[in-house]
Amino acid sequence: MGSEGVRDYYGMGVQGKVQPEERRWLKVLGTLNERQARLYVAQKALEQGRGGISRLARLTGMSRPTIMKGIAELSGRGPLPSEEAGIRRPGGGRKRVEEADSTITEEIKRILEESTAGDPMSSLKWTSRSTRAIAEELTQKGHRVSGVTVGRCLRGMGYSLQANVKTIEGEEQHPDRDDQFRYINGQVASWMRSGQPVISVDTKKKELVGLFRNAGRTWEKRGEPEQVFTHDFPHMGKGKAIPYGAYDVGRDEALVNVGMSHDTSEFAVASVRQWWRTLGSASYPTAKRLLICADAGGSNGSRRRAWKWHLQQLANEIGLAVTVCHYPPGTSKWNKIEHRLFSFISIQWRGKPLVSFETIVSLIGSTKTRTGLNVKAVLDTGQYPIGQTITPAQMNSLRLSGHDFHPDWNYSITPQL
Repeated sequence: MGSEGVRDYYGMGVQGKVQPEERRWLKVLGTLNERQARLYVAQKALEQGRGGISRLARLTGMSRPTIMKGIAELSGRGPLPSEEAGIRRPGGGRKRVEEADSTITEEIKRILEESTAGDPMSSLKWTSRSTRAIAEELTQKGHRVSGVTVGRCLRGMGYSLQANVKTIEGEEQHPDRDDQFRYINGQVASWMRSGQPVISVDTKKKELVGLFRNAGRTWEKRGEPEQVFTHDFPHMGKGKAIPYGAYDVGRDEALVNVGMSHDTSEFAVASVRQWWRTLGSASYPTAKRLLICADAGGSNGSRRRAWKWHLQQLANEIGLAVTVCHYPPGTSKWNKIEHRLFSFISIQWRGKPLVSFETIVSLIGSTKTRTGLNVKAVLDTGQYPIGQTITPAQMNSLRLSGHDFHPDWNYSITPQL
């Protein structure tokens, strides 16, 4: 099987990620005979320790029994053969199934094409295209193969296991999408060079508060998982938590304001105000202006009158000019707060029922990363009623000026005298 593994390396491609030094010794492996290759790979597996046999088997195509046989020989548990003994002549040994039966590869291609196209006659229409499922269908057609063989054939055909990738935004991209990203990046860079605060804001997914299941797993005593409700009926809980975050891009720190009422524009601005009072004013004592990067929709949407009205009140209160740059529609995943803050909060509380508002605040506040992220969380018990109306007269009183580029997405609000 050793020479078989070498053939797999050169003929079908290495399986898995290969380091540069591994590529070098794999080339040497191809010059060795069966016995030498077996012992060489066995030694490499021993050097790698736990998991070494499995990884070397995937890397070289050599079977696990062959590698284990080589380890036994090296450790003295098996006889070391003489130079010539036990070495098959080139081409010797049992042929692989796909080599003995050339129709198997074509059958696999047909099965994949049928299931991909949704052929109603395909037996895989309602099953996943796993190697085991494909092997079972091939066996029914008279080709006795295992899932391992199917996997090897698929890799040889250029297939690999791949997850879904979120790249399709689901709606037509705005023609100025890329230009807006460049504009935001330019604004952020300019603000940070001058030492002015830049925050990224958004509302995290609302969370049911109570003894509800939370995705993920935690370490518990064996057989003693934490008990939670069977169903996620809101009336069984204590309400919904609304975490609104303000992430300081330059300092890698954040304030998360956990609301109990509604995710309104007033609540969004109140969260920004809480960030300034708690972190911003101390971090930027000489600040003259504030840049907010926000999504195009939601409580801080670019068309929300209440958002702009309450930002004017904030600017008046803190004495800073407030500039807002909105990400283009459908691009919220590019907002820095999503992957620099919210993703780590989700990791922090995975598998833990959010039994109370205090629990949520505590879990968010204890979120940290190796790169130094610091998070502070507060509970906002204020009431923020929905349906607030901002009149045209109130809008006309704002000291709001749109930027030359996309004034609907980029605008500044200066304090009123």
